[in-house]
Amino acid sequence: MFFETLKLALRAISRNMLRSFLTVLGVVIGVAAVIAMVTIGNGTTAQVSAEISKLGTNLLFVRPGQFGPGRASADAKKFTEKDVEAIRTQVTGLRAVAGVNQSQQTIIFGGQNHSSSVIGSIGDYLVAQNWEISEGRSFSGSEERGGQTVCIIGETLRKELFGSTPAIDQKIRVGGLSCDVIGTLAKKGQSGMGTDQDDIVIMPLKVFQRRIGGSNDVSSLVLSAHDGVSTSKVQADVERLLRERRKIVGGKQDDFTVNDMSQMAATLTGTTTLMTGLLGAVAAVSLLVGGIGIMNIMLVSVTERTREIGIRLAIGALEQQVLTQFLVEAITLSVFGGIVGILTGLGLAYAAVSFMNVPFVTSPSIIALAFFFSAAIGMVFGYFPARRAAQLNPIEALRHE
Repeated sequence: MFFETLKLALRAISRNMLRSFLTVLGVVIGVAAVIAMVTIGNGTTAQVSAEISKLGTNLLFVRPGQFGPGRASADAKKFTEKDVEAIRTQVTGLRAVAGVNQSQQTIIFGGQNHSSSVIGSIGDYLVAQNWEISEGRSFSGSEERGGQTVCIIGETLRKELFGSTPAIDQKIRVGGLSCDVIGTLAKKGQSGMGTDQDDIVIMPLKVFQRRIGGSNDVSSLVLSAHDGVSTSKVQADVERLLRERRKIVGGKQDDFTVNDMSQMAATLTGTTTLMTGLLGAVAAVSLLVGGIGIMNIMLVSVTERTREIGIRLAIGALEQQVLTQFLVEAITLSVFGGIVGILTGLGLAYAAVSFMNVPFVTSPSIIALAFFFSAAIGMVFGYFPARRAAQLNPIEALRHE
């Protein structure tokens, strides 16, 4: 019985292909918009998470000064190596603690020169930032303590200066300082801000302080907590220790900032997820418009086929059978529109994420939900026209011209 009803519904739809296509188009656009928006949003969220993970694991950044309106000056005094050592020995749960100084310098090798970011730190910096050594090695303890002029370079700088020539054991000039290359870093790519993370030189902090920075100050600190350790607790412990060391008492404002990357990551991913939901909700309005289109066309179809309905009722068709026929027509239109919309939405999303260079992250639950709603729209908006057809008076219907 159902298949016979489905056959009648398909036959009725095929009589007016252009009208059926235009009716389905609203559902197609609605479903495609929802699928595309959610998929692009998921890809953006995944990209943000990936970019943050590139920075390191369970990271905290400590900088002197407070930033923002009404905050203390950013010219607050710098940290010292004693501050770094105090955090390393007195704050539990840390797997890496590194003081960091940074400067932009011209790097020279042979006839090649390139402007790069130069960082003075220790081996813990590589651990905290999840840097991997692709060739060579990291700093030894004696090199860090003695301030030997050695350095590790990023992939971009290696290509610019050396090309296919081995970089290990070569001498480069960092500003006015001659430096032995002992290692090269694995490629990381661009950061979320668009900067090249591989355009970098890392040297021992003491060398940087003595030969480039000109002071024993430490500009910032990078901390990495062990897996399973609460970064919020570590942040509170660091803030308490630094307040004590910097003699900040009572209700005075901190003259430093501790940023927890896990909190920043949660904020950023939460924002992108919210935007994805909002875009999906806006796109879902198109589904409502598509449903109204189906209702409109089904009402027109009932009016056009009044005489046909009267004949069916007169020869013994039940009201339930007439209602089912028109309801199946409406559901068939919306389901077909849902399937085409899903395929179209995935195609548009794939093209968009390829252009934006973000991951293609599909959501099976959203696809299933969109398909369910497309079928539900056909049922809900098709019921009233189907009910109207089923309740026609056979005598009046036969008189209809």
